[in-house]
Amino acid sequence: MTPPDPTDRRLLSLLQQDARMPVVALAAELGISRATVSARIERLRASGAIRRFTVELGAPDADDMVRAVMLIELQGPQARGVAARLRRMRQVSELHSTNGAWDLVARIEVASLAEFDQVLNDIREIPGVLNSETCLLLGRAGG
Repeated sequence: MTPPDPTDRRLLSLLQQDARMPVVALAAELGISRATVSARIERLRASGAIRRFTVELGAPDADDMVRAVMLIELQGPQARGVAARLRRMRQVSELHSTNGAWDLVARIEVASLAEFDQVLNDIREIPGVLNSETCLLLGRAGG
């Protein structure tokens, strides 16, 4: 993978400000064609520089999202493959490596308990996942 050039970095900056910015507006802002913007976005997605487009809600405590933290133990030789699969799952909003008994910590955000159950099953079936422990996030402490 080649590192992003200045135009890619500017494109990424614009998308961070507004991931829904139309390709036409991005092209005008960058001074390049719509086709070039589309090709650059596709290349950045393929390289992993852009993992997903998301929505930030104004009142995260007021919504009905199911949130959890999943601690994951991995089989050593398959660790990279497991992490790559987890990063591609839209329900995994954060993924961190850690020390101690657990190898990874995944933050999961889904719309329902049924979807949550399915995500847990999907993760546990990934080759290389040896064990997991999941904690639902019920509310913010102290507020």
